[in-house]
Amino acid sequence: MDGQFSDLMDDIGRKARAAAAELAYASQERKYAALVSAAHFVWESRQAILDANDEDMAYGASKGLSPAMMDRLRLDDYRLRGIVDALRAVAEQRDPVGRLLAEWDRPNGLHIQRVSTPLGVIGVIYESRPNVTADAGALCLKAGNAVILRGGSESFHSSTAIHDCMVRGLREAHLPEAAIQLVPTRDREMVSAMLRAVEYIDVIVPRGGKGLVGLVQREARVPVFAHLEGICHVYADKDADLEKARRVVINAKTRRTGVCGSAECLLIDWKFYTQHGGVLIEDLLKAGVEVRAEGELLKIPGTVPASADDFGKEFLDMIIAAKLVDGVDEAIAHIRKYGSSHTESILTENDETAAKFFQRLDSAILMRNASTQFADGGEFGMGGEIGIATGKLHARGPVGAEQLCSFKYLVTGDGTIRS
Repeated sequence: MDGQFSDLMDDIGRKARAAAAELAYASQERKYAALVSAAHFVWESRQAILDANDEDMAYGASKGLSPAMMDRLRLDDYRLRGIVDALRAVAEQRDPVGRLLAEWDRPNGLHIQRVSTPLGVIGVIYESRPNVTADAGALCLKAGNAVILRGGSESFHSSTAIHDCMVRGLREAHLPEAAIQLVPTRDREMVSAMLRAVEYIDVIVPRGGKGLVGLVQREARVPVFAHLEGICHVYADKDADLEKARRVVINAKTRRTGVCGSAECLLIDWKFYTQHGGVLIEDLLKAGVEVRAEGELLKIPGTVPASADDFGKEFLDMIIAAKLVDGVDEAIAHIRKYGSSHTESILTENDETAAKFFQRLDSAILMRNASTQFADGGEFGMGGEIGIATGKLHARGPVGAEQLCSFKYLVTGDGTIRS
């Protein structure tokens, strides 16, 4: 690694470690003040942030970013209001640090408590979405962690403008400004530097496309919270309510196609199809979605043949794969084969069928009669999220402030010795 980037990583890492040591015992009031102040500064500086975003949008267009990626990158007053609201929501949450998780007494006279503690220093590597700068900074701060942010090259100016507001909030609350650091270069060498910085970073959270997340999972020497893809399924069961199903399917696919909670595959029970025909497919086609189907579904005008790799593919676009299945067991088997353990939704009024779907699938998020677009920490009441983790260790599903904590044991005796 170039000495310039090694020196930069050392400088950022040392500052982060020092800040983390102080944040570990920072009061709830000071963290609250920092986040509320940051929210104020984001709204106060919204024109400067939007101007910076215009630069990024021009850069993204010159790089030929897809419409979905451009949508992730774009900011407007509505999305800035969402950032402000998320910062305030995180500020209002109960402090996850120091919570008593369990306690018990032992016959040997020891009193044992398990309490939540910060993880330490978190590295977040993300693409496009500049709101992650605020979300990740806020959640890490709330959980008493320092964070090192490495945004995508396409969102460099927007992220820098938002980061400035976060630092101003820290300053107002008399917390270390190095608690939230943004890597000040677009150079990809800093990604590699972060992945190897085991002496400074306790966990890496990648947030982006398959290429980024795959790179992080392959090369990181630091532990990783990640999901590789959001291949989300919606299954319309034979006992689904038609109108509910129509609302959910359209929303799950079309609300925002560029987010990881967007539905990428629609499974329809044969008995539902026999009763209601191709209405779910027709709704999608009318909404401008390209439906890649097979078998009987190809008889619906406007559908196109699905290729073998369309099932198990994250389109992040106005495209969906569709297939008929023979009951919930075949739907479960399909999801097990092609899913990415992110989010799946069943549409049914049958409690027994829903229970089987929930019990026999092991995705991080399972839903019933609800859009997969709800796969979001903010919608779960977490105020925001640093990402959706699909692994099985420590954090799973939306990673909010509580998931950014570990724990320690506090053991109290009275001159107690072991025989």
